[in-house]
Amino acid sequence: MKILHLIKSLGRGGAEKLILETAAVHQESFEFSCIHFYHREGNIVEEMEQVGINVSFLPSSNLGLFKQISPVRKYVIDNKIDLIHAHLPWAGILGRFVVRGLDIPLVYTEHNTWDRYKKITYWANRLTFKKQDVAIAVSNEVALSFRLNSFFSPFKIEEKPKLKLIQNGVNTDKFLRNTEEGSRIRKSLSIPEGAFVIGNVAVFRVQKRLWIWVEQALEILKSAPEVHFVLVGAGPWKEKIEKQIEDSGKRSNFHLVGLQKDVLPFLSMMDTFMISSEYEGLPVAMLEAMSCEVPVVSTAAGGIAEVISHGGDGFVCEVDEYQELAGFALKLINDPTTHQEMSKSARRKVVDLFSLQKMVLNLEEVYSEFAQTETKG
Repeated sequence: MKILHLIKSLGRGGAEKLILETAAVHQESFEFSCIHFYHREGNIVEEMEQVGINVSFLPSSNLGLFKQISPVRKYVIDNKIDLIHAHLPWAGILGRFVVRGLDIPLVYTEHNTWDRYKKITYWANRLTFKKQDVAIAVSNEVALSFRLNSFFSPFKIEEKPKLKLIQNGVNTDKFLRNTEEGSRIRKSLSIPEGAFVIGNVAVFRVQKRLWIWVEQALEILKSAPEVHFVLVGAGPWKEKIEKQIEDSGKRSNFHLVGLQKDVLPFLSMMDTFMISSEYEGLPVAMLEAMSCEVPVVSTAAGGIAEVISHGGDGFVCEVDEYQELAGFALKLINDPTTHQEMSKSARRKVVDLFSLQKMVLNLEEVYSEFAQTETKG
């Protein structure tokens, strides 16, 4: 069965990485290709090609995507695509126009709640939303936003689109804590071996509120001056965050390591994963950290609260009560027993409920619903 993924860009965000990770473990009876439309530095194109995904690039802006309807439709016909799987609003909107007049099913995955999108994105997504076969939500909160923002109830039995809840997953066999690699990274950053390390893997954009992350880090340093902080990633807010750190006078405690193709060594040197986001779908980086036995301290943004058991495998606070993050982190710093228990619990949670294998099985069930009825274009 030939599946075509549509996505705006192939940067190192969670949605993009999931296309890569799931394709690597799907059954051999599925063949994958991907079209993206916006070039990002440090993209994952090479890695996708290495796992057998045929990647094509059609340069376009958001509104310019409408000019890509014919080229994508031609690609679908020429390559005898059986199903299109679109990710995030603009690729979803494009996909809904592409399948018009074609006997091709369209699956759409939403990774965020709708109220966080700009008006033009929101309305274009909402007005075309019923023109697809299946809508996948990565968390219960995202699924709720489908219902709250629909003109009509599109989720009645036998009506399009069908709603599916498929939570993000992580390859728990790959994301295992590697103490040796973690020690190597610590040495390369001149972090003492016994120092407590708090980190995050994120795109430096507004939703992540990394200025709040740095503010809470500085609060932690008032009580625990030997703690070190690591941020993995890049983005439009990087210069502002660097200046905030420089102005704080605590530059030696912070390490901004940029984009990394392999985040496992960095997760392996972290003791806590701290998130200050205003909104999320279900962050893949958080699940990867938990798989590496890193407990989470986070705002209850999006699907995060559906994963983290407060006091069990991490701590969560309301999005507007982010001042509590420092106190939660200090509890883990000052109580090694609790930290160790939460570390093990975090790993168990992901293995039991959020494995990539479980996610792939759920996706294959969706794809296979159409396998017997599809005809080649």
